[in-house]
Amino acid sequence: MFLLFLPITLCWISCGGNKEEENDAPYRFNGNTVYVNPNHVVAEKIETTQVTVEEYSREIITAGSIQPITTQYAYIAPPFAGRITKSHVSIGQTVKENTPLFEIISSDFMETQKEFYQAQSERELALKDMKRKEDLFQNGVASEKELEEAINLLKIAEKEYENARAALNIFHVNPDEMVLGQPMVIRSPIAGNVIENNVVTGLYLKDDAEPVAIVANISQVWVVAQVKEKDLRYIHDDSELKIQLAAYPDKELRGKVFHIDEAVDEETRSVRVLSICDNKDELLKLGMYVTIHFHESPSPHLVIPEKALLQDEKMTFVFVQTAPHTYVKTPVEVEVTKDGKAIIEGGLEKGQTIISAGGYYLK
Repeated sequence: MFLLFLPITLCWISCGGNKEEENDAPYRFNGNTVYVNPNHVVAEKIETTQVTVEEYSREIITAGSIQPITTQYAYIAPPFAGRITKSHVSIGQTVKENTPLFEIISSDFMETQKEFYQAQSERELALKDMKRKEDLFQNGVASEKELEEAINLLKIAEKEYENARAALNIFHVNPDEMVLGQPMVIRSPIAGNVIENNVVTGLYLKDDAEPVAIVANISQVWVVAQVKEKDLRYIHDDSELKIQLAAYPDKELRGKVFHIDEAVDEETRSVRVLSICDNKDELLKLGMYVTIHFHESPSPHLVIPEKALLQDEKMTFVFVQTAPHTYVKTPVEVEVTKDGKAIIEGGLEKGQTIISAGGYYLK
């Protein structure tokens, strides 16, 4: 009889002991669901809050460089071969549009002058001949055909004259004030600063010579950023951006997106984004590297306290309350954490109750 009741007694003692241990445990897991013992001190350490929605502007941070706006940047080189006879500018000088930069003596330019004077002379002769034929025709001496030929020759001469005059105008030469053999004056096509000057008096320049000066207007510049494919959806035309400079860490400049390239760089898998930035103080130097912060237009996002986030070997998660003292381990997608808050991209819904503090006791 003793041997018969001994196992039953041991089983009763054992079961009673497990039940007492279970009642004393702070919590127990069943899969991803955890049941917290309301009588245990751990329950007092757990705090809860609700998932809320706040306006959030997504931020994309990338590197960029400062480049000139192409229409405000000019390489200066003479259109003809020739020798520099005079320089009018120095590096750093501010110039206006059509400001003289330097002068050259060029045989090619002299030929262009001669072509103009020849076209001018032929036009005058054709005009005189047409008037003479017109007078003869009115007096019955010349035929109508002769008059028509004279008119056609005048039209051709006038066209040649207009072309020769336009060629000089391109070089900012006024034909009415021109003197044959005069030096050709090379002028600035834009207003700006002379940022490079290699003009040397007496230097002979070939017709394919490299530019000897550069004029640039850097009151506005392009900020060129390389944006990864995955972030491109958050950037649009006229999106605002902030620019940080290593040279001036306390300065913060702003700009707007001007253009987004249509092609992806196959090596970097990024897209070039051009932005215009005011640079009246000329803090931004051409070629300078900068840090660019793009900001998406604010939109509603789920927000929870940052301390509610927990991490295991596989995922980031929170505990969602489903009943009193009952919580489910729920994976979440975190966009960013900032100022003690976490912006949630997925995994939660507005109004859900989560553990905001003390969740690490349940890991």
